[in-house]
Amino acid sequence: MEIRVLRYFVEIARCGSMSKAAESLHVSQSALSKQMSELEDELGKKLFKRVSRGLLLTDEGMLLRKRAEDILEMVEKTEDEFKELGELKGGDVRIACAESHLISHLAKAAASFREDYPLFRYHLYSGDSEIVLDKLDRGAVDFAIIVEQPDFSKYNYLEIPGEDVWGLLVKSDSDLAKKEKITAQDLVGLELICSRQSIANDIARWCPETVDSLNFSGTMNLNYNASVFVDEGLGCLLTLDKLSDTSEESGLSFIPLYPKLTSKLFLIWRKYQMFTPIAERFLERLEQYLA
Repeated sequence: MEIRVLRYFVEIARCGSMSKAAESLHVSQSALSKQMSELEDELGKKLFKRVSRGLLLTDEGMLLRKRAEDILEMVEKTEDEFKELGELKGGDVRIACAESHLISHLAKAAASFREDYPLFRYHLYSGDSEIVLDKLDRGAVDFAIIVEQPDFSKYNYLEIPGEDVWGLLVKSDSDLAKKEKITAQDLVGLELICSRQSIANDIARWCPETVDSLNFSGTMNLNYNASVFVDEGLGCLLTLDKLSDTSEESGLSFIPLYPKLTSKLFLIWRKYQMFTPIAERFLERLEQYLA
C-alpha cells in the first residue's frame, strides 16, 4: 500500500467524486480509477459505492479513511522533522491543547522563542484530554496540554503557573446570575452541560455525594459551542473561568462554585521521546520561561 495511493484515496473521499479528485490531484480520471480498483483488490474490500451525487464510502472505506488520515499525518510530521535536522532557524512544533486561559503562558513563551527562531511555526489542536492524549500517544504532536494531573509513569511534564477556577455559566437574566456562589444543591434540578471527562473527574471530586443526582442533559468538549447552547436556554454550563465572554453585552454570567474547585494545567510529553532540534529547543525555552 503506497503513500501516494492513500493520498489519492483520501482526496476522493473528501471530494465525493472521482472527477473532482482527479482535477484536484492533476491526474487523469482513468488513472485514478485504476489505482482505486487495485487498492480494493489489494484489501479485498469495496471502498466506494456509487450514488446519484457521486461516490460514498462503504463501512470499510470509512475505516480506511480514518487510518489513512492518521498515516498521512504521521508522514507529514516525519518529513518536516527530517527537513529540520539541519536547520536551526525554525521548524514546526505541534501541540494539542485543552482549553484554559493559562494557555497565555505558552503563547508568551512562543512569542519570545520566535524572536530567536524567526522560521518557527506552531500548530495547535484543541480538544479535551481524551483527544489531546490520543494525538500525543500516536506521535501526531510533540506536546500536549491537559487540565489534570498527568500519568507520571508515561509522561514527563511541566506544571504551568496559576490555576483554573470552576463555576457555572448561566444567562444573565436568570435567578442563578444573582448568586455570588453556586453550591452542589443549587445544581440539583438544573439542566447541566459539562464534558464527560470533567463529570467523572472534577465534578465527582467536588460533590461526590450529589453528582449522581445531577441532570447532565448535554456534554461537550469545546467551551464556545456549549456557551451558545447556554445562550439559547438549553442549560447551564459547568466550565472554567475566563473561557467565555461574560461582558454585559454577552448576556451570560459566570458564578464560581463553592466550595472552591480549581484545576491545574500541565504541559506533557512522552517519556523517552525523540524531539526534532526545534522542538527540543522550544522545550528548553519553556522550561526556562515556566521556571
